[in-house]
Amino acid sequence: MTSQEIKALTGQYIMNTYGRFDVAIDHGSGATVYDPEGKEYIDFTSGIGVCDLGYGNQAWAQAIGTQAGKLGHTSNLFYTEPPARLAETLCKRTGMRCAFFANGGGEANEGMIKLARKYSFDKHGEGRNVIITLRNSFHGRTITTLKATGQEVFHQYFFPFTEGFRYADANSMDSLQAAAGDDVCAVMVELVQGEGGVLPLEQEYVTALAALCQERDWLLLVDEVQTGVGRTGTLFAFQQYGITPDVISFAKGIAGGLPMSGILANEKCRSVLGPGMHATTFGANPVCAAAGLVVQETLSDEFLKEVGQKGAYLREQIEGLRLPCLGKTRGLGLMIGIEVKDGYQKGEIVGKLIENGLLVLTAGPGLRLLPPLVITRDEMDKGIAIMKNTLS
Repeated sequence: MTSQEIKALTGQYIMNTYGRFDVAIDHGSGATVYDPEGKEYIDFTSGIGVCDLGYGNQAWAQAIGTQAGKLGHTSNLFYTEPPARLAETLCKRTGMRCAFFANGGGEANEGMIKLARKYSFDKHGEGRNVIITLRNSFHGRTITTLKATGQEVFHQYFFPFTEGFRYADANSMDSLQAAAGDDVCAVMVELVQGEGGVLPLEQEYVTALAALCQERDWLLLVDEVQTGVGRTGTLFAFQQYGITPDVISFAKGIAGGLPMSGILANEKCRSVLGPGMHATTFGANPVCAAAGLVVQETLSDEFLKEVGQKGAYLREQIEGLRLPCLGKTRGLGLMIGIEVKDGYQKGEIVGKLIENGLLVLTAGPGLRLLPPLVITRDEMDKGIAIMKNTLS
């Protein structure tokens, strides 16, 4: 099909819930994708941080094909090898003790919220169920995770929302203390606020927050849906902050492009959810887990070190362009935010870049880059050249 035929068919039969860019993508290799007519695009989006191994990765594709030919699905009423091996790998690499596998980021955060409230109910009884989240956060699009999200713009239309959330300002312990109370059971944070604008939390604040959670027996929940699986230059972002969360969520890049997510819990939380308390039909799908094992095999310590170096290179090159519409960069690893200066529209900038062959995203008031972790120096340089030629 041609690009126009794909767009027309999509418009006719798929619900219009996305503000799509005017591009149809047919195939790709590495961090480069092509439309049906063969136009090339350097991809600084990786499917919103999902395709960490890029496109056309043969080891990943072979693992999927082999597992699909052997066993595609059984449900969690039976045992299969791939999710057990993936859980073992994640636990050994993080120091966590057990995993629960789901399908998407919002679902993973739902599970984390349920676990926190059940933990507090078991230990402290009723009336201790409030979870503090941060203003400018984003935790998902289910009814509960929309309410957990600390942005009023998301608290519309779908009333009534799930109760039991209060909000505090990022990097302010005074604001956190003001939101505290005897009814609190947990604090949930993104260590880099992704949809809010790629805003890393300050080390001093995170250290103090972890200490306060331990002191009050609040669970420390870290939403690693976007920051996890190597995106920030370590397997998970919390490993750069020197803290040990009680539960973390993950999704996006965990299976390199297939739908998979989950949570990892520490020792004191590993037995909170028992049989019948939380479940999903498709979670721990063996095909997705087989893909996830290839991702983990790829994300060696040396590979993750290179992710940090690539991120530093991209930020240095972008700031060195001194473009009139763009300002400072921020972020960790290959999770990069770029300031859009006053007087310029981020949507217009993105449109021009895409038109000239560079796929980028927005987040909060600025631009967001989430390229495949396997992106090469040549592909980065091509993307930078498109930025320079388009925006100078």
